[in-house]
Amino acid sequence: MNRTEDNPELTYRAAGVDIDAGNKLVDRIKPIAKATHNANVLTGLGGFAALYALPEHNGQRPTLVASTDGVGTKLKLALQLDQHDGIGIDLVAMCVNDIVVCGAKPLFFLDYYATGKLDVGVAEKVIAGIGAGCEQANMALIGGETAELPGMYHGDDYDLAGFCVGMVDQQHLIDGQAVTAGDTLIGIASSGPHANGYSLIRKIIDDHDIDLQSNIAGKPLATQLMAPTRIYVRSILNLLEHCPIHAMAHITGGGFLENIPRVLPQQCAATINTNAWQRPAIFNWLQQHGNIKSQEMYRTFNCGIGMVICVPETHATQALAVLQESGEQAWIIGSVTQRDSADAAQVIINEL
Repeated sequence: MNRTEDNPELTYRAAGVDIDAGNKLVDRIKPIAKATHNANVLTGLGGFAALYALPEHNGQRPTLVASTDGVGTKLKLALQLDQHDGIGIDLVAMCVNDIVVCGAKPLFFLDYYATGKLDVGVAEKVIAGIGAGCEQANMALIGGETAELPGMYHGDDYDLAGFCVGMVDQQHLIDGQAVTAGDTLIGIASSGPHANGYSLIRKIIDDHDIDLQSNIAGKPLATQLMAPTRIYVRSILNLLEHCPIHAMAHITGGGFLENIPRVLPQQCAATINTNAWQRPAIFNWLQQHGNIKSQEMYRTFNCGIGMVICVPETHATQALAVLQESGEQAWIIGSVTQRDSADAAQVIINEL
């Protein structure tokens, strides 16, 4: 798309979110975190989840897998539309989808709800959503914190954070080390933008004075934007019982380009065929109205794929069948290839 005066080209950075700055911060704080580690810590910063090994017991090495996250500025739309029921599901999903990619079974969840002035009715709806998300993930909501912070938040504003813990035996941990050239990449459908890219989405809406009740491909825009993030836990744990999985990537903040490399060995790259699935209309609408380049789309949004699973080529057909039996829409969307050089991209997007 060409930049025009009436429809300038938008990026996530132009909407106020700088992914590169976030990556730079992670690099800077890695030595701070590392200084606190002991022999039980199995990962550094930058993975989908943190790993902490417990003492060996009966020949097993149980490993705690933990993640923390928020919902981002999707909260602004929830407030604007007075729709708070699904936001709690988003919060759980953003955390629990990050631990299941390690092969972990979720155990429990805690939440943090902060606001300037507590609206009990709104808070109850949000936490009911958190409870519903925990039920979907088959884990316990065991506690949380509610904080009233007058002067910190304005009007009805509130913010959320979540924290979940799961467990996996160390010998069953999925960390990407088994990935090899020739592996097949399977994409599982998202339910929409999930909870990522909403600063850019909101800028598009504001810049074009979009009515949130307008229809996009027959569905209200508000409905599509507020659809809760899909929780993949049960489907993936079921898949693990039937097929070997070499790696998984939760397509969250950073899209395909930032998340898939997190689980690839340095010598491997992922080639994605974007014609393998039909991109939901909401993403086409966002790209058109935001005049967003394709590369930026795949670095900001999930574009219809919420989870990417890497399996041996010989198990791809079986994996698709198991996922479909679990109620998921899934497609073979690409493959793992040998990376040409250290300077070569680790994710190659083919728009044929």
